[in-house]
Amino acid sequence: MTPAKWVRIWNERLPDVPLTLLQVTAADAADELRGGGADAGLLRLPADRTDLSAIPLYTETTVVVAPKDHLVAAFDEVSAEDLADEIVLHPLDDTLDWARPPGRPALDRPATTADAIELVAAGIGLLIVPQSLARLYHRRDLTYRPVTGTPQSRVALSWREDRTTDLVDDFIGIVRGRTVNSTRGRRPAAGAPEKPKAKGKAAEKPREKGQAAAGRAARRTAGGARGGAARRGRPRRRS
Repeated sequence: MTPAKWVRIWNERLPDVPLTLLQVTAADAADELRGGGADAGLLRLPADRTDLSAIPLYTETTVVVAPKDHLVAAFDEVSAEDLADEIVLHPLDDTLDWARPPGRPALDRPATTADAIELVAAGIGLLIVPQSLARLYHRRDLTYRPVTGTPQSRVALSWREDRTTDLVDDFIGIVRGRTVNSTRGRRPAAGAPEKPKAKGKAAEKPREKGQAAAGRAARRTAGGARGGAARRGRPRRRS
C-alpha cells in the first residue's frame, strides 16, 4: 500500500483540493464510507457491497505471527497442516473469510487483532493474518512467516455508488496509475449533449450525397457561366 505516493500525485494535480488520509479498522471502513466520513476507502473483501462500488487492487499474502524463538521462525514458509497442534487465535475482527483457523482453538476469542498480538507475545498461541496487519502490529519479540492452505485477503478501493463525483474519479485514476492526460472515468458534465456517432458506410453516404449535390451545383454554375459568355460573345444578328 502506497498512500503517500497517491497523496503526492494528488497534490501535484489538484493543489487547491486538500486530500486527508484517515486510519480506521478494517471492520469500520465500509460504515465510514456509508456514513459520509470518507469519500473513498480501502476495503478487505469479501464485504457487504450493497451500495458500494469497488475495484479490487491486489491480494495479500497470509502469514502466521509467532514469537521469535518459536519453531515456526526456523522455516521460510509453513502450511496450515504444520499448525495442527498449535493454539491458533481467532480474533473477533478477523479479516480472513473462514469459519475457524487451523490448529487448536483458544478458550476465548480475542476482541481485536491488536489483543491477539499481545497474546502471541505472551506465548498463548499463534495468529494468522494478512501480511500488512503483521507489519502494522510488528513487535521486536515477534516474527511472521507465509502460510499456505489458508484464505487470502483481497484489498479493494471502494466508494459509495451515489457519490461517484469527478473528484472521486480523479482519485480512482491516481490509484490505478492513470496519467494526467487520461480522461478515462471522467463523466460528461450534467446536461451536456452527446455527440452522435455514425459507423461504416452509413456514415459515408450523407457526405457522398452532399459531394454529389455540390458537384451538380458546380456544373450548373460553370455551364451557366459558359452559356452566358457565349451569348455575350456572339451578339444576335438583326433580321
